[in-house]
Amino acid sequence: MPLSGALERHAAESPSNPAFHLEDRVLSYGALTATARRFHAAFADLAPQGRSAIGPENRLVAIMTGNHALFPAAFTAATAGVNCAALIDPHLPEAQRQRLIRKIDPDLLVTAHGADLVVESRHGDAWDVIAESAALDAPPLPEGAADDPFLIVFTSGTTADPKPIIRDRRSWRTSLATGAPFFGIDETVSTYAPGPLAHGLALYAMTETLLAGGAFHSAAHFDPDAALATIGANTIRRLVLVPTMLRRLAAEPPVTGVTAITIAGAKLTAADHALCAAHFPKAALREYYGASELGFVTVTAPGEAASSTAVGRAFPGVRIAVLDDAGRPLPAGETGTVFVESPLVATGYLGQGDGAGLSRFGARATVGDLGFLETDGMLHLLGRSGGMVLSGGNNIYPSEVETALCDTSLVRAAHVFGIDHADLGSELVAVIEPERPGLTPWALTAALSEFLPRYKQPRRIWLCRAMPVTSSGKVAAKTVRQWVAEENDALDRFL
Repeated sequence: MPLSGALERHAAESPSNPAFHLEDRVLSYGALTATARRFHAAFADLAPQGRSAIGPENRLVAIMTGNHALFPAAFTAATAGVNCAALIDPHLPEAQRQRLIRKIDPDLLVTAHGADLVVESRHGDAWDVIAESAALDAPPLPEGAADDPFLIVFTSGTTADPKPIIRDRRSWRTSLATGAPFFGIDETVSTYAPGPLAHGLALYAMTETLLAGGAFHSAAHFDPDAALATIGANTIRRLVLVPTMLRRLAAEPPVTGVTAITIAGAKLTAADHALCAAHFPKAALREYYGASELGFVTVTAPGEAASSTAVGRAFPGVRIAVLDDAGRPLPAGETGTVFVESPLVATGYLGQGDGAGLSRFGARATVGDLGFLETDGMLHLLGRSGGMVLSGGNNIYPSEVETALCDTSLVRAAHVFGIDHADLGSELVAVIEPERPGLTPWALTAALSEFLPRYKQPRRIWLCRAMPVTSSGKVAAKTVRQWVAEENDALDRFL
């Protein structure tokens, strides 16, 4: 992980420069590095030897702090030298968090304690409280071996517990070295990414910003009004968001200081592109498609026309192929499984997998996404194998239908899935959050017909006044499906 070396360099060259902002608290590069050194020393004292699931050569540190002012210091220390960080979202249900901890069996657990963080030994009764420090008197942070594990993140599973994905340092070093010039990130760029740091999008944005020596702004919780105030007061130039955040940041007057917006996690609609152009008129908008297991796969160019399925061309160093079920390349325009050859692919899952997710076939890897390539290399995504709904003999990809619903400009958020049906095999249904009150079935059907043939339109639809979302801003699919199954009062029958 190059972050430890970069922070040591920034602390030596520009110790007073702001590094990490969270609400009203700011850590300079000097304070961030000094505090990271304290964490690293505490980790070695409390767990001299690794005893976790990743083996005795590496020390596994689970961080379960949420977005905390000292998170970047703990993360840097937990990825330095022989350490490996495992990030657990504290907003997960308590029982699920405990199952994840038991699964990875960390050597140390870091949790929040007011303004400080607590480091607890998992194989003893020792613990320590780490506060912000300004004294660079502890030993410098060491680098780590490229092939060693340095990070475990968890997939956002829809039907089961998230799976732990292991990454080695080489994959992120390659990605960060490629991404900085590609996205134009240097010490002058201030970045705001209000999402949870336990997830890949905000975590990566923080890492690339600190690596370059820029100022990174986080938030304890995403609030549109507070976010706009932060952007205005701190001359933020770059935003890293999921689509739901972008929609909630649309406000008058236009925000002219933002020059770059990076979107991931879900597809932007044509309405989103128009919204961005109106409210962030000077921002170059990029979407990227990737996965926790694959890293960056494709990225769009600023100014590229909006599309309900196109997700861009291959990220530098990545090769894409669309294959049929027999592993043969398909010609342009034909749908198959998307494979990548990339140095950014994760090592794999910790422990026994469930047969879903990351699969490797020689040098190629896939997570089961389905799509097709145009002759110019533009990739189009249509869904994920296993997520496809077979209804009345027709193959329907729910993600395509969700995008179409949002493209009507009548729907703010949607979740589409299939339920068993005696005659059709599966029946396509949807839960939607309307853009504004007063939406009628006739208006939605008429608008949707401009985007989809009748067989791809949901046969049953429920209204949800406020769609439940995960901490990373995505629709909480498990909750929505449970509400439909139990006929929950949170939903009203619409169609």
